[in-house]
Amino acid sequence: MGGRPAVVSELAGEPSGSTKAPAAAGIVRRPSTRILRAAPVPVVLMILIGLSGAALARIYAGPLLPQLVVGAAIGSVGVSAAARRLPSWLVAPVSVVAMAFYTVVALRVAAQRAELPGGLAEILGDAARNGIPRLLTAMIPVEPTPDTVLVPVVGAWLAGLAATEVAVRNGRVLLGYLPPAGLYAGALYVVGPNAESAILPTLAFAAAAAAGLAVTGRPPSAAGGDLAAPVRAAMRVRVAAGTAAGLAAIVVLAAVVGPFVAGQVSARPVDPRKYVQPPQVDSLDENPLIRISGWALNPDQHLLDLSSEPGGPVRLRLAVLNDYDGITWRVGATYRTAGRVLPSPAVARDSEVDTVRQQVTISDLTGRLLPTVATPTEIDGARVAFDPGSGTLIRPEGLRSGLRYTVTSTRERPDLGLLSAANVPSGPAVARVLRVGEGVPEQIQRLADQIADENGAPYQRAVAIEEFLASHYRVVADAPSGHAFPNLGFFLFGPRGGGGQEGTSEQFAAAYALLGRLMGLPTRVVVGFQSSTGSGPVRGADALAWPEVLFEGVGWVAFDPMPKPDTDPRPVEEDFKPPTEPPSEPPTEAPTATAAASAAAGPVAAPEGAGGRHTGAIVAGGLSTLLVLLIGGTAVAILTMRRGLRRRRLEVGPPAERVAGAWLEVSDALRLAGRPAGSHLDATEVAAHAHVAAEGRRATALRQAAPPIDELAELVNHATFAPFATDEAQARRAGAQAVAYATDLRARRSWWRRVLWSLHPGPLRWHRRR
Repeated sequence: MGGRPAVVSELAGEPSGSTKAPAAAGIVRRPSTRILRAAPVPVVLMILIGLSGAALARIYAGPLLPQLVVGAAIGSVGVSAAARRLPSWLVAPVSVVAMAFYTVVALRVAAQRAELPGGLAEILGDAARNGIPRLLTAMIPVEPTPDTVLVPVVGAWLAGLAATEVAVRNGRVLLGYLPPAGLYAGALYVVGPNAESAILPTLAFAAAAAAGLAVTGRPPSAAGGDLAAPVRAAMRVRVAAGTAAGLAAIVVLAAVVGPFVAGQVSARPVDPRKYVQPPQVDSLDENPLIRISGWALNPDQHLLDLSSEPGGPVRLRLAVLNDYDGITWRVGATYRTAGRVLPSPAVARDSEVDTVRQQVTISDLTGRLLPTVATPTEIDGARVAFDPGSGTLIRPEGLRSGLRYTVTSTRERPDLGLLSAANVPSGPAVARVLRVGEGVPEQIQRLADQIADENGAPYQRAVAIEEFLASHYRVVADAPSGHAFPNLGFFLFGPRGGGGQEGTSEQFAAAYALLGRLMGLPTRVVVGFQSSTGSGPVRGADALAWPEVLFEGVGWVAFDPMPKPDTDPRPVEEDFKPPTEPPSEPPTEAPTATAAASAAAGPVAAPEGAGGRHTGAIVAGGLSTLLVLLIGGTAVAILTMRRGLRRRRLEVGPPAERVAGAWLEVSDALRLAGRPAGSHLDATEVAAHAHVAAEGRRATALRQAAPPIDELAELVNHATFAPFATDEAQARRAGAQAVAYATDLRARRSWWRRVLWSLHPGPLRWHRRR
């Protein structure tokens, strides 16, 4: 009495009940009979673990994941059941070896299904390092790849091992249900609110668990008939009391826990993805618009090779920039790890859709952004992360020369005949692509108002902006990068011949998008490349930025504000008159009594020539005073603004941003010292260059060595690749090292260079994004 269930004991190699009763009764059980009677427990465990895979498969694409989980359940339970006659300490090592073999096979199958490049060892190592974060950051539906199936397969195997040892070897069936129940709860937690409620798998789980308990109950013992009547009565009383106590406990538990459980049925589950940071990108990938000027200055730079089908002109989209704050355009994407198949885009009802297949081979293109024809639906040859909101793709590991991948894209051709009567959407859904930063310059606002007043319908306004920019501005390759309000103001209204009214496609696209938003048009900026043939090399001269406008029922429509070749732009002043200062009014105050008396007395004779000299002295004194005030005021303004810039860099914002701000302080110090670091240098190389810059001038044996910034370079690398792991102490150390280095570098200059150092306005414009 009170021992293990008979069926489980038989599976463990022990006969049920008394070892002598069957022999005395002349009963001999065959091994096949014992196995059949003992099979329900392992079978139930396999079912429970397999149902965990079914619950998790609701966020996976295809049937591969539940198949692999069922295989892990059968393998783990089967190995433990087959090794039941081995010592208990030996079962776990045997099962772990079998798990390693099965896991390798499962990951190989997943890699072949996903057509991932690379050797098996590379794939296994990558899956082991990134299994959990990629599972929680992958885009839904999750493609079964080695890194997204590793955790479920290993978890299913370990749950089967633990459950079999407890339920079969030790005969504690109910306790053995805990590992599969924990696995099932974990699957529900990972799914979260990203799928429908798992009602049927949960009911099946409960039914299988109840059936397992029912078939493993101990049958009545024949030996009980030999007990005396008082003993049998006492046993019945004990059984009845235990049953009543158990029933009462269940009722109380249901009354206490029932309302809470019932309330959770309709509650939205927690999404574990909010606790895991998706892949991050650096500033060049967040705002690739600033790279246009660099590519324009290097038109022969070989960026990539393209082969597309069908052929013909094609545009590759590198990134879609939706967010603008008056300083910079940004992608603002949330990248999710994706498989080969990407979500299909929504297509306007009357649009024509064709499929474009491209093969891209990377050459000198750097960063993480992957150029594709819009909108990608399938990609092979590269592991990617995808932002469905913008359609932007990245390779988290970064691009490398020789990388080759194939993309299948859905290219939408909207019905342009609908544009003339199409409206533009409004409201919270498009607030992001209508937002501009505070402080829009008055001239830009007046230009937008003038174009809007002359054109009523949205499409007419969009075309008017396109024609205005194309007819009044010139494209030049050496225009400086920049698209903040001051840059665009100078581009739109600056003096012709003095750098104004000319720019690259960066300024044309950014100015178009800003003017459109000021008129109520939802706009965005796209950065990419133009290939006239659809095949061959793509070079720096092919880089292009263009604006797009969103129309209801049509979708995003691209516009081309670039001027036509061999055309002379008209001066902006012909079609837009900037506001002028009103003429000064004469004083209206009444003359004083002294002035009136002097006027009545008539002019007073003065020495010859004194009046002219007196007037000249007054003018000269006034001009000199004004000049001194202007110089002093400018100096004070620069000093104040530079102090504020340093404070914002080193004291405001998250720790990672403050570390980046400290690095900008070092970069500014090197430029002020006349030893700027090349843009091609990484942080470690810049630190070495900074040491040479500090020691290379005015160094004597009596002067102490310059403060090292090697630790600051390490903090910069750490903040770049793990921004959320940077803490306050690291940010403070970075700021202190940057200030110490800049102070020492300034102290090594002559006195007049130190004055110029403090008054130089360069740091205020070198890094406008700060």
